[in-house]
Amino acid sequence: MTEIYTVTENYNDEYWMRRAIKLAMQAQEKGEIPVGAVLVADNEIIAEGFNHPITDHDPTAHAEIIALRRGGMQLQNYRLLNTTLYVTLEPCIMCAGAMVHSRIQRLVYGASDMKTGAAGSLIDILRHPGMNHQIDITGGVLAQECSSMLSAFFKQRREQHKALKKLKAQQQEMP
Repeated sequence: MTEIYTVTENYNDEYWMRRAIKLAMQAQEKGEIPVGAVLVADNEIIAEGFNHPITDHDPTAHAEIIALRRGGMQLQNYRLLNTTLYVTLEPCIMCAGAMVHSRIQRLVYGASDMKTGAAGSLIDILRHPGMNHQIDITGGVLAQECSSMLSAFFKQRREQHKALKKLKAQQQEMP
């Protein structure tokens, strides 16, 4: 269970995004795509999470979903009214849908995702006029830092894949 941190100062978006980045680093240490999420209300962390779909063999174990689930448990309510979710990567369609259903007030994300981003890059689920709940969005907070972490992760992944492929080829050449 995530502990609640009470603060006396009014921290800004960068402060909370830095916490999400620390969580993303935890995901990366476990071999997961480095995405972290922090759910905040009244300047307190309500819940947090980081990616672990690979570890858990669970396609829904995205950082955002983990934070929303824990937030619901912490608040004893599936409606997460008056909360802000900080995420290092623009949410996908699944996560955006969960945000709409949970009724968060605001999303703040770091890096945009042109391939699967559902907060305006590919599609905008969160502010779609047909949705019964609209979410305020602030994108690009510490975007360079978030994007660099993701790029470095995928570069390392490609290099590992290439080295493994080369090793297998060498093993097949041996008599």
